[in-house]
Amino acid sequence: MTSERKQVEGAQQEECQPNTESLGMVGEWPQKPFGEICEHSAFGPRFSGDLYETDGNVATLRTTDIREDGRIECATMPRARMDLSRFQQHILQQDDLVITRSGRVGTTAIFGGYHLPVLPGAFLIRFRLNRRLAEPQFYRYYFNSLTGQQLIKSVATGSVQQNINITSVHRLQVPVPPLQEQRVIAKFFGMLDDKIELNRKMNETLEAMAQALFRSWFVDFDPVLDKAEGHDHGLPAHIAALFPDSFEDSELGEIPTGWKVLPLDELARFLNGLALQKFPPKGDRFLPVIKISQLRAGDTTGADKASADLVAEYVVEDGDVLFSWSGSLECVLWAGGRGALNQHLFKVMSEKFPKWFYFLWIHWHLEDFRHIAAGKATTMGHIQRHHLTDAKVLVPPQELLQAMSGFMQPIIESIWHRKVQSRTLAALRDMLLPKLISGELRVPEAAGLT
Repeated sequence: MTSERKQVEGAQQEECQPNTESLGMVGEWPQKPFGEICEHSAFGPRFSGDLYETDGNVATLRTTDIREDGRIECATMPRARMDLSRFQQHILQQDDLVITRSGRVGTTAIFGGYHLPVLPGAFLIRFRLNRRLAEPQFYRYYFNSLTGQQLIKSVATGSVQQNINITSVHRLQVPVPPLQEQRVIAKFFGMLDDKIELNRKMNETLEAMAQALFRSWFVDFDPVLDKAEGHDHGLPAHIAALFPDSFEDSELGEIPTGWKVLPLDELARFLNGLALQKFPPKGDRFLPVIKISQLRAGDTTGADKASADLVAEYVVEDGDVLFSWSGSLECVLWAGGRGALNQHLFKVMSEKFPKWFYFLWIHWHLEDFRHIAAGKATTMGHIQRHHLTDAKVLVPPQELLQAMSGFMQPIIESIWHRKVQSRTLAALRDMLLPKLISGELRVPEAAGLT
């Protein structure tokens, strides 16, 4: 790990450390059947699929609209047109608790409101809590915790597809702290989750910005066209001066004068991972194995273990570019912690070109690679090394590339830094959650969280 990475992670960890002086050890909270703190509960209604219309008067909340972290994606909720007088008792109200009863059993969310009436789907159960006894956000965190998930799954039935019902959930014994304590705990975790969500949204914006700039420069050639036509592209004068004002022929057609065409695999080294079952851990020293499943999840939860004494280039660090060349083809800025590079993954690195440059060029060719992989007559689609050679890229003169890096590199670096910070915050949340919801630890009002 470089000294720069150590400084970054150290600063993030320091920023995310809890104020342990504000957490006091206490006894566990009293418990009650969950039904005793509910005012009303109901299954989502069933209705005909032909009622769905893009301009419908009601939105419907499905299990797929609820993320694993318990947040609702309102933008994905489909609309339907129906007579709501038949479904008045089912319409969701602000702060209703909804729990998935089938499929991904037990995922719990809070309905935060919407500009249309919203009906929960048939695979959801709506619980309206007694607000004199219960803070809904506290029970969202409780049921999404490991303890809460184990509790809900303990009453699930069905061998092929598990289900839960209202009666069995009502009987569950849940902690019932004083209402103010519930609110303080919910606000504490809400602050952590809000920061994680803000990081996610900021990264979405930054990634879109980087992709848009890349397309403008390397596909649409906007600065070159504007300069040729005498228009101001809005770039700083010293950078605009580095763009040419004409084009020349190439194997890809017309490209900016002075730029060159290279194969993708000449931008960077694509290091394939190891068959890590041949490198078992020794004693308590190990590295988590980063496979395609870890790449997609963004962390090493549940990962296999490998030797900690691998050659350094096969050790993955935060900020590395990882590219899966088989199965689900993905290219990511890794931020899931130190690990070992498994086969079917490339670790992409270059001494000649900046990270943003080869990362965005891989993304530009990613859909073509996925199409190639999908066409393979095998159980797991993949690409081969010659496909990296066949994929062409454009390379501007060094001075212009260096100027472009002044725009792009801070964007790319900030993306994985935020991911690392979110991972640290999530680890802090997951460490404190069982202790706070059980009453083992307490967040007093003096901590300034209320």
